[in-house]
This record gives sequence, C-alpha cells and structure tokens, in this order.
Amino acid sequence: MQDILVLGAGKIGALISGLLAESADYNVQLADARPGAAAEVADAHALNNISAYDLDAADKDALAAHIAKHRPIAVVSGLPYFCNVGVAEVARAAGLHYFDLTEDVEVTKAVRDIAQGAEQVFAPQCGLAPGFISIAANELITHFDSLRSVKLRVGALPQNPNNVLKYSLTWSTDGVINEYGNLCRAIVDGKEVDVLPLEGLEEIEIDGTLYEAFNTSGGLGSLSETYGSRVSSMNYKTMRYPGHCEQMRLLMNGLRLNHDRDTLKRILENSVPQTLQDVVIIYAAVTGEQDGEFREENYVNKVYPQVVAGRLWSAIQITTAAGICSVIDLVLGAPGRFKGFVAQEEFRLDDILTNRFGQFYAHGGSSIQSASLVARGQTGHQRSGKRTVVREAQA
Repeated sequence: MQDILVLGAGKIGALISGLLAESADYNVQLADARPGAAAEVADAHALNNISAYDLDAADKDALAAHIAKHRPIAVVSGLPYFCNVGVAEVARAAGLHYFDLTEDVEVTKAVRDIAQGAEQVFAPQCGLAPGFISIAANELITHFDSLRSVKLRVGALPQNPNNVLKYSLTWSTDGVINEYGNLCRAIVDGKEVDVLPLEGLEEIEIDGTLYEAFNTSGGLGSLSETYGSRVSSMNYKTMRYPGHCEQMRLLMNGLRLNHDRDTLKRILENSVPQTLQDVVIIYAAVTGEQDGEFREENYVNKVYPQVVAGRLWSAIQITTAAGICSVIDLVLGAPGRFKGFVAQEEFRLDDILTNRFGQFYAHGGSSIQSASLVARGQTGHQRSGKRTVVREAQA
C-alpha cells in the first residue's frame, strides 16, 4: 500500500482520509494542528490503516521532519488556501506528489512556479470548483469544432434555506470570503480580464427552482489559460438562492467588511448555521460550431448528502473529497503518466466518473449512464432530463 499524508482533519480532510483508507490501497497519515483532532477522526473511522498525528503544517521544518521520518509518497493539503504554498515547497524539496483544494488564484500561480521542472506531480484545485467543474466543461469543449462561449456554474446550498442570506456554511468560511472578495478572471470578447466579484448577476432555473449566479474568484481554474485563445467568452459564477448576492454586497461593499475579513468571518460563523442537509448543483454550458452548425451542450447534475461507511456526509464534503481522491487515484495508479504542474482539464470526465471515488458524482442527480454519455460525446442539448433556463439580470 502507498502512504499518503493528509493535512487537515476538518470537514473535507476527514472524508478524504476515510475514502482513501477504506479503499485498502492507501495508508493514510492524517495530521492536524489542533491536538487530538486527527485522532478523533481516525477513531471515528476505526480503520487500522489511518494513523493520527498532531502536526502544525504551517511550520515547514516540522512538516519536513515528519515527511523524512514517515516517508509518504504524496501530500494532500486540506488546509486553508494561505497555508498551501509552504506545503508545496516542502513537497518539492522532499520529492512528494502534491494535491490541494485551493480556489485562490495567486496560490495556484505560486504552486505552478514551484512545480517547474519537477518529476513529481503538483495538482492544485482538485475539489469541486475549481476542480470537477473544469473537467466537466473541458469534456464538453472537446465536442466542438470551434468555440464561442463557456459557462461554469456551481452552487453548494442548503436544501431548505430559512435565514436572510438563504445560505448555510457548508464550506470553509475563509474560502467563501476569499471567493466573494477577490477579483475574478474571465474572458470577455476574446481577452482575459479581471471582473468584479458579486457582479454579473444572472438567473438560472433548473427543474422549476430559481437560482441566481454571480462572479466569484477562483472557480475558473486554469481553463481560461488552456482555451483563452479559442473562445470569445468564458466565466465562472457561484449559484445561490435569489437575494443572497444583494445581502453580501451590503456586507462586503456597503459596510466595507471586505476590508475587515476577520470581523466578517466572526459575523458569518456566529449568524449562519452549518448543515449536512445541502445540495451541490453543477452546471456547465458550452456553445460553438459542430458540423457547420451553431450548437450548445450542457452538463447538469445535482448531488445530495450520502451515507459513506455508516455516516452521513454533506454534498459538499462528498463532491470535494470525491474530486480530489479520484485525481489522486488516477495519478498514483499511472506512474509516469503525469509530472510537474497538472491542470484539472488534463483529466477526462469519463475517467473520473468511472473511478471508484469519482462515481460519487454519478450517484447524484444524474445517473452514471447519462453522465457517461456526456463523457463519450453522445450528447444532446440537455443532460439528465433537467430543465434549465438562464437569464441575464439587469442588476
């Protein structure tokens, strides 16, 4: 079995470690800075191939010492985005494969620089968005002779919203604030530009339920670099229930809490509840030319909470952990196929959906059959029988 170091025993790290260990192909070293946190997770999984460690991975010397002693083949960072550059530097020095979940653009650029000339793999942005959404969109892109527009939309939402924000903290609070507060990359009229977060408001109707979508940072990943010269328009937007964007504009811009993120974090964590009763909505749309005609193809999926190893996990935990575990499995299962910086769009959708971890996506709102049809190019204009309407708002 291969040894993998998982950093962070929080919402996502707990499931990543469990999925990898339960496969019986990996020994997991689970580490967390909070004393006893990793042990709690390991005890809950009750698997003899998860070892728990108290380790502050922000201390590069301590991290390097752990790696030298325990000799994992790869390191997986489930830490906040601002910790990842240091982890990647240690991984490069130690010759380890590196995987993370970051949505931060600058962190990803730094990881790309660290990966220059490396023999091992550096694969950031392995979660849901960026991550799986880029893989799904890329598969649609390959079906076109020429491209006009690429839209990526993802929402992690409570199934039954009942507060003024119509939202629950299903993800890292630091990550949410970062996405809402930083400039966003997009392609407009064939040029890569920065656009403002919380702008570009539009409405999306799926199966009779109305959502809104607006610009957020990081979700586009490296897709704009890969296809920027071939497409007129490309953007990523986060999906929420109508009214959420207006409230966040008030907090972040009107009250200027984007300049006091510590206060904003305290407000959100004291006011907005967490939930395991969430739903993840994944929507990608590509337009362009096929066989001399202007056409559109969509990928639409909904993923709900699922029971894994006797425990209920939220949809955002399932989709994020399944995304990174499937990428890890594909990389480590094919030694030498990948090296250096690896973008998410280098992985094929069908490989992800048929992977033992990636199949959790296929068990969501779209069946494995319909999802695989997208991957194999047997597409119509609509996936999974879902009715989807997109309207640009005037706000």
